[in-house]
Amino acid sequence: MKKVRKAVFPVAGMGTRFLPATKASPKEMLPIVDKPLIQFAVEEAVAAGITDMVFVTGRSKRSIEDHFDKAYELESELQARGKDELLDFVRNMIPKNINCIYIRQAEALGLGHAVLCAKPVIGDEPFAVLLADDLLDGRPPVMKQMTDVYDYYRCSVLGVQDVPREDTRSYGIVDARRVAERLEQINAIVEKPKPEEAPSTLAVVGRYILTPRIFHHLENVKPGSGGEIQLTDGIASLLSEEQVLAYRYDGVRYDCGSKLGYLKATVVFGQRHPEVGPEFDAYLKSLG
Repeated sequence: MKKVRKAVFPVAGMGTRFLPATKASPKEMLPIVDKPLIQFAVEEAVAAGITDMVFVTGRSKRSIEDHFDKAYELESELQARGKDELLDFVRNMIPKNINCIYIRQAEALGLGHAVLCAKPVIGDEPFAVLLADDLLDGRPPVMKQMTDVYDYYRCSVLGVQDVPREDTRSYGIVDARRVAERLEQINAIVEKPKPEEAPSTLAVVGRYILTPRIFHHLENVKPGSGGEIQLTDGIASLLSEEQVLAYRYDGVRYDCGSKLGYLKATVVFGQRHPEVGPEFDAYLKSLG
């Protein structure tokens, strides 16, 4: 009856949709006002009781490691200038009991491969996967909602939402039947189907809780185009021996892998920011 204590953050992608901003800086470090996307994802995991953060990184991702590391020079400078509030914030950005672990993905061979890279650290425990591109704004945080579902049903859980049928080609789509409020049992999952071939409009977004059995299936799934191992294919194979649930999370998703989604998130979080929110909101209203 193991709890979900570990989370995997696949952060090795190139972020080509945000070039040139991501030429030298990871897309996961793009800020929403003053907080990078990856920190939102880590804070969501912390709120779910997760203590081990496993980052699957690639080239040019060093700034993610630096962000969660101790910054001696910055702390000394803030202390010397008497900026105690900022110093406290930097020192306590994540709780002291949180472990940050970094694994290098030598080649970007798909999301399934990135998850498989974390196997030596995950071992035989259930674990979460969070994609920082998907900023999920929920109360309670979406991963906490999902760990509560896992604690009750003890099986893999995928975060899902309904999408327009014309958008199914951008998602993994599930065929499922309702078992409880917000919860459905998955019969099948298809990666990026054409709208006319999609079994439903229920799409998997960037939140997963997976049992360790997924590693066996990812190791044996047939790679797709470009030699990539898709997580969707691994889950489809897992369905042959384990129950997998789809959870309609309570919250709003901002697709920060797209420019429009990123801008929407910036506006919403900017309006509620304690420092600049009221003034920013007044400015937006002045635009008519």
